[in-house]
Amino acid sequence: MSERRTDRKNRKKSSKWKKRILWIILLIIIAIIGYGIYLFVNVYDATKDAHEEIDRPDGKSEKRETDVTIGDDPFSILLIGVEDYETDGKNGRADTQIVVTINPNTDQMTMTTVPRDTRIEFTAEEAGQYAGYHKINAAYTYGSIFDYGANKLTVEKVEQLLDIPIDEYVTVNFDGFRDIVDTLGGVTVDIKEPFWEKNFYVGGEKIYFEEGLSKLNGEEALAFVRMRKRDVNDIYSRDERQRQFIQAAIDEAISADSLFKVGEITNILGENVTTSLSASEIFNLQKAYSSMNTSNIKTYEIEGEDQRIDGTYYFLPTEEGLLKASQQLKQELELEEENTNDYSVENNQDMELE
Repeated sequence: MSERRTDRKNRKKSSKWKKRILWIILLIIIAIIGYGIYLFVNVYDATKDAHEEIDRPDGKSEKRETDVTIGDDPFSILLIGVEDYETDGKNGRADTQIVVTINPNTDQMTMTTVPRDTRIEFTAEEAGQYAGYHKINAAYTYGSIFDYGANKLTVEKVEQLLDIPIDEYVTVNFDGFRDIVDTLGGVTVDIKEPFWEKNFYVGGEKIYFEEGLSKLNGEEALAFVRMRKRDVNDIYSRDERQRQFIQAAIDEAISADSLFKVGEITNILGENVTTSLSASEIFNLQKAYSSMNTSNIKTYEIEGEDQRIDGTYYFLPTEEGLLKASQQLKQELELEEENTNDYSVENNQDMELE
C-alpha cells in the first residue's frame, strides 16, 4: 500500500515538473514572438521616414522581366555613401557606390565597387545644361538638382555601366555612417597597412591606424574607409578597405548583442538613411541572413585605368574588364549573359592621355 502511495506522489511530482517545464517553454516562445514583433514594429516605424521607392515602371528595373522577391530570389542592392555636409544635406555627391548581390539559392553574397571617377555620359534629361561626360558620382548631384531623383539616377547609371538590374538601394550620409558604427559599439577590422587620415569631425586632428586588429569607433571608421590620398592607397586601396569594413560591419550587425540595439539603430535609419527596401523586406533579410558567413563573400573588380581628359582625371574601364564584371554579376543573379551593354567604352577611350 505504501509503495502505491509513493508511486502516486512521484507521478504527481513528475506531472507538476512537466507542467512547469511546459510553461517555461511557452513563456520563452511568447518572449521570442514578442521580441520579433518588437523588431518589426521598430523597423517599420523607422523605415516609414527612410523609405523612398525608385520611380520606375511596374516598380522594377527595366532590365528585369519579372519582379524579384527579397529573400527568395537572387537580387542586387546598390550601397551609396553620400557627401552632403558642404551643401547642408542637399544636392550631395556619391562618395561610394558598391553593388551587392545576394543569391539565396547558393547562399552567396558578392561586392563590386564602382569607382567614383568612372567616366559616363549624361543626357539633357538627366543633367540639364551639363549634359555630356562626367564622373559617375555626379549622378546623385544632377539627379537632385534637376528633380530627376538622386537615388534613381545613381541607380540607373550603375545599371547602364554594368548592364545588370539594380533591384534596391541603401543611401547613407556621413553622420548616419558614424552613428550606426557607434551604436554597434564599434567595428573590429584587421588593418593590413599603417596610415593616417584627417578626422572629418575635428579640424586638424589626424587619426592613426596601426597594422593589426583594431576596434574602430564611428569617426575612426569614416576616416578608415575614406582615405585615398596617402601613398599607402596604392597597395591598400580605398575600395579594398571599404569592402573589408562592410564584411566586418555585417559580422557585428548580426551578432546577438547588436540585435538588442535595434531601437537605437532604427532611429538613425529615419534620420540619415534612405532605402527602397520596405520594413518587411528588411525584416526578411535579417531572418534569412542572420547566420551569414562573411568569410565566403566574393569581391569583384572593374578593371581599367585612370586618365586625364580636358584637365580632369577619370577612371576608364577596359572593354574586357567591364564585360567580365558584368558577366560575373549576371551569373550571380542567375541572368542570361548577353552583351547588350550600352556603356560606350570606345567613346570613353577615344582620348589621348594628356
